Amino acid sequence: MFEKVKEVLVNAIHVDAASVVLTAKLREDLDIDSLSAVELALELETAFDIRIEDEELVKLLTVQDVVDVVSAKKA
Repeated sequence: MFEKVKEVLVNAIHVDAASVVLTAKLREDLDIDSLSAVELALELETAFDIRIEDEELVKLLTVQDVVDVVSAKKA
């Protein structure tokens, strides 16, 4: 799951692949602002055929959080 999430981050949001680790903070480490976060959510929804609510989006602080939400929704 992590590899697919990483692929979305790299391809859709254009973050450096080497920076995408589970402990990376979306805002501080990957420079993902609120607009990029919405774009990320849309790309994840498309890639995984899931829906990420706005309330969930604001709680995503790290790459691990993103992986956890996607995993939970795919289960």
